[in-house]
Amino acid sequence: QVQLVESGGGLVQAGGSLRLSCAASGRTFSDYAMGWFRQTPGKEREFVAAISRSGGNTYYGDSVSGRFTIFRDNPKKTVYLQMSDLKPEDTAVYYCAAREGKAYSFTYQYGASDLWGQGTQVTVSS
Repeated sequence: QVQLVESGGGLVQAGGSLRLSCAASGRTFSDYAMGWFRQTPGKEREFVAAISRSGGNTYYGDSVSGRFTIFRDNPKKTVYLQMSDLKPEDTAVYYCAAREGKAYSFTYQYGASDLWGQGTQVTVSS
């Protein structure tokens, strides 16, 4: 298994940018498709973005498409989420996840079988 640690969250004004990182340790990072999710209190965890093991395929949630970019650096065992044109509704705890299945499956499913980081808070002020 891999262990995941997110970083890069913080407070930013609307219209600003942030880059989140998720560093992995343990097993071979390139064995895993990676995803980003976010969650606010009282709501379901929301799919944000996913990337295939090689990085060749990416997928985005409708609310972030065109503003966020997911990419990975396999030698560095890190996946990133570049967030631009941030909006107050992007405020959430952001989690990265890993699975040995297809990246596309993150778009419709997540669960306890995935590996999760501890989350990083992103707050966007208006």
